[in-house]
Amino acid sequence: MPVKAAARWTLATALMLASLWVAGLLFYQLPLRPLLAGAAAVVWLVIAVGMAVAVGRGRAGRRVAAAFSLGFLAAAVAWVSLEPRQDRKWADDVSQRLQVVSFDGRHVVLDNVRDFTWRTEQDYDARWVRRQYDLDQLRSADLVLSYWMGPAIAHTLVSFGFDDGRHLVFSVEIRKEQGESFSALGGFFRKFEMTLVAAEESDIIRTRTNARGEDVYLYRLSALDRPRLRALFSGYLQQARALDAAPAFYNTLTSNCTTIVFDLARQIEPGLPMDYRLLLSGYLDGYAHDQHALVPGVPLQTLKARGRITARALQPQAAQDYSRWVRRGIPGMQAEAAP
Repeated sequence: MPVKAAARWTLATALMLASLWVAGLLFYQLPLRPLLAGAAAVVWLVIAVGMAVAVGRGRAGRRVAAAFSLGFLAAAVAWVSLEPRQDRKWADDVSQRLQVVSFDGRHVVLDNVRDFTWRTEQDYDARWVRRQYDLDQLRSADLVLSYWMGPAIAHTLVSFGFDDGRHLVFSVEIRKEQGESFSALGGFFRKFEMTLVAAEESDIIRTRTNARGEDVYLYRLSALDRPRLRALFSGYLQQARALDAAPAFYNTLTSNCTTIVFDLARQIEPGLPMDYRLLLSGYLDGYAHDQHALVPGVPLQTLKARGRITARALQPQAAQDYSRWVRRGIPGMQAEAAP
């Protein structure tokens, strides 16, 4: 293929990729019903394919170039004009923003910690509470992976344990509006705001094991000593303050439940490498194991087998003391698990 022809088809391919992005923006951001927004995206793609083919064949004139330019310019203006908001009609489970009432470096008071009682996803008692914690009493951090869409994708949470037996879980999530549901593709197009939820384990983990039917695994992050635990917890507080002061968009690739955890961990250990498992979060336990963050001397498969809490969470005994019961038999957690 001549050099000029190869260059034209390379440009045509780039234009088509850009056109796919514009189509996604139309579908997820046009204030129309999904069917109409989808139709608009399809019409744009049909036109874009024709234009790209014309570019590849060397038949694109000034009108084609102008049409492409105007389309991309309009999309760029629309993208830049999108702004996250705090005042939508939010779903009940993300209706409140986590607020750091006070933090003196040791003692922290948090408002809007979630403590729901879930019977099903639609049947629950909503409860937002104020909690106080002493960071000198921090004793552990656990990695929680909740699988909801096959083995490659999991929701990532971190649960902090205190000397008095309490646990507090942090979870970066989309801030759903009423009637809205998560879309991984929508997360690329500023479809959702981001929120940081702080909750009791009997709420945020139990709803996944018991109400949603997700498969949940629990791992002790044994590499974190108390200074690192404190630094990681404080990093979450900084994130909470930032999102309380100004909303931000969730992004499936760059600002999600796993990348935020990684960013906070990298503040403690700057040498942590990038890895495909930060995107395919279902394999994050393997990444943590390779970085010697989990219980040493225990094979990953053993950690996975013993860390799968789904069956224990469904047992009647879990209703009495969820956190202790689900930790039975997990390496690194025997001292705090139920007898």
